[in-house]
Amino acid sequence: MRFDVAAIAIFAAMVLDGMDGRVARITNTQSAFGEQYDSLSDMTSFGVAPALVMYEWILHDLGKWGWLAAFVYCTCAALRLARFNANIGVVDKRFFQGLPSPAAAALIAGFVWLVIDNKLPVKELWMPWVAFGITLYAGLSMVSNAPFYSGKALDVRYRVPFGMMVLVLVLFVLVSTDPPVALFALFVAYAISGYVLWGWRAITASRGVARKSRENGSH
Repeated sequence: MRFDVAAIAIFAAMVLDGMDGRVARITNTQSAFGEQYDSLSDMTSFGVAPALVMYEWILHDLGKWGWLAAFVYCTCAALRLARFNANIGVVDKRFFQGLPSPAAAALIAGFVWLVIDNKLPVKELWMPWVAFGITLYAGLSMVSNAPFYSGKALDVRYRVPFGMMVLVLVLFVLVSTDPPVALFALFVAYAISGYVLWGWRAITASRGVARKSRENGSH
């Protein structure tokens, strides 16, 4: 089976998922049915498909543990999409609550594509466990409360910061040089960024509380 092609198809689904909403708004064809159908498509493309690809590719070597990882990922994707729909208009639009399902799917698809393209030793005993860890991490991160930057604060319709243009150009060059390596590294960094920001906020908040307590004690 061509699991690398399946992984590339998941990335293609990500691109199309980023376009459908904008096309609907431009053509003024938004509808309640379209919103529900979009959620169903997301669940199929970023929930069922990555779990199935990872399981059929390598997780089945772990027996029930592989099945468990795929099941946890698929279930978390469903919960992530349900929570996203329920929290529209409630949470800060600048950040996603939990890892977005397309990014979680990209983490899995990127790993599959990276290993196959670079002919890494799939038959080694440790490789299925690496896949197991990545699958669980992606799944549980979707239902976490870690804040992941959404990029919605950028209004590209009217102006785009020069630094952002340079960053996009650099990313395009990096991805074009070696897509499997660059895409996997990019989404690994993004999948970690939410926890880094979460920890930074916790440290900042604790410092603020300590500062206030010292100020109150000095009075």
